[in-house]
Amino acid sequence: MTPYELVGAYASPYSRKMRAVLRYRRLPFRWISRGGRDDVDVPPVPVALIPVLVTPASHGATAMIDSTFQIRHLETRHAERSVAPPDPAVAFLDALVEDFADEWLTKAMFHYRWAFAPDAAKASHVIPCDQMLDLPPDQLARGAAAFAERQIGRLAVVGSNPTTAPLIEAGYRRLLGILDASIQRRPFCFGRRPSAGDFALFGQLSQLAAFDPTSAALAAEHAPRVVAWVNVMDDLGGLEVGPDDWSPRGRVAEDLAPLLEEIGRGFAPFLLANAEALATGAREVTCEIDGTRWVQSPFPYQAKCLRWLREHFTRLAPADQGFVAAILADTGCAPLLRAS
Repeated sequence: MTPYELVGAYASPYSRKMRAVLRYRRLPFRWISRGGRDDVDVPPVPVALIPVLVTPASHGATAMIDSTFQIRHLETRHAERSVAPPDPAVAFLDALVEDFADEWLTKAMFHYRWAFAPDAAKASHVIPCDQMLDLPPDQLARGAAAFAERQIGRLAVVGSNPTTAPLIEAGYRRLLGILDASIQRRPFCFGRRPSAGDFALFGQLSQLAAFDPTSAALAAEHAPRVVAWVNVMDDLGGLEVGPDDWSPRGRVAEDLAPLLEEIGRGFAPFLLANAEALATGAREVTCEIDGTRWVQSPFPYQAKCLRWLREHFTRLAPADQGFVAAILADTGCAPLLRAS
């Protein structure tokens, strides 16, 4: 089989997410470091984002961005080792977990990397070397300073500021506890095989728990199983799975409740406030999370995420909608299901 190509970066959680998916699915691929020598041959994409997934030349060598849609594209092309739960209602919950990791946990990733001086120093010096190992010292010093200044200046864009910092950090610590306890019962969110939601969590945690010093130290101290889980998730090509490895529907409510409550605690009110701000033309997203005012600039893509979740829900059969609504009823996530 002609291999896929994946253009990404080691410090990109979405690149690590997709690389792990390809490894787990045992699909041949070639990893191309962004900005490297081979990057210039990649077909153009509408927005300069990574990762870029390039389909084999035998299928037109098309290139696409957005890890969520890359995963769904692979699902249409390859039946074996799917990362989509076969139960439609459970698949919806998996999509919610994936969105939470991609769009909310990433705030913690960016915050810990650039709001703490030791973390910013490490990232600004190591990440450029990922693209060019022989980068001369003088160029690295100049580039690191400019890189750090640019990224630190973007903290407010993701919602990281002195007011929200305690919310972000408390949420990360809670999530570590939730996942550490969950791993003791089953290795993945929906049973004994990974889903898209697992890979999305892994992508962010590949940085939070394994690269950035402050957040990694917290994970090692309070959630050692999560650190080990990140190591395992990085390459699950050797994991043998079968259809019985997905948790039955009856187990999902109990198993997933703590994570869904965490999603409803911060991500859900933010998604709703972000959509309202964009709909009304407001210049700021404001909402209350744990009694604290969250403020940041509106983000159009995350309004699309809410719309896609709601469209996904409406496509479910009535019985499946009822199951999902019952599970989310007391988690804080229920308003996400309501049509705007």
